Amino acid sequence: MNASWQVELLEGDVALRPIRVRDQRSWQEVSQRNRDWLRRWEATVPPAGPGRAGVARPTFRQMARYLRHEAAAGRMVPFVVLHRGRLVGQLTVGGMTWGSMCSANIGYWVDESVAGRGIMPTAVALAVDHCFGTLGLHRIEVCIRPENWPSRRVAEKLGFREEGMRPRYLHIDGDWRDHLVYALTAEEVPEGMLNRWRSVRSRDRRDN
Repeated sequence: MNASWQVELLEGDVALRPIRVRDQRSWQEVSQRNRDWLRRWEATVPPAGPGRAGVARPTFRQMARYLRHEAAAGRMVPFVVLHRGRLVGQLTVGGMTWGSMCSANIGYWVDESVAGRGIMPTAVALAVDHCFGTLGLHRIEVCIRPENWPSRRVAEKLGFREEGMRPRYLHIDGDWRDHLVYALTAEEVPEGMLNRWRSVRSRDRRDN
């Protein structure tokens, strides 16, 4: 049983903690209220091909249990994002590959009502430091639709490198969509991602 995902990470008013089945009510309230805001970026399941059965959208409880099972197996680290104790989003470290690669990807979403306040860059910084410093990963990717400017700004503020386009990479909002790849290796943030983000925020405050 892998317990390295059962952590709570904190920076100021922002916290990450493992997703729980009992988060259902809060998670659904935020998700439903932000339905229009999130729909364009949500993963969908492509239509079943010949000889394949369709896949039903999982319930929250099924999703949470699956994520926690994958986390216990060392393949994923699923967090909810909290702001001042209130659930405002989700961040998942997925696609964890060990051996000679030691890589993973990060996906995230946040409540539109708190977007632009630095919550998600802080959450991503916390997750990256956990991945590099605690889990021992070497590379983190964030794959984003080119037109998703808010998510792109998160990656760019934190200093992720843009590596190029992956055509028709993921099934999103009902079709196969191109994605830009942003990436970072542990050697590129020797000071730690959270320290980098603190410096960026401090500089921005001085400039403003």
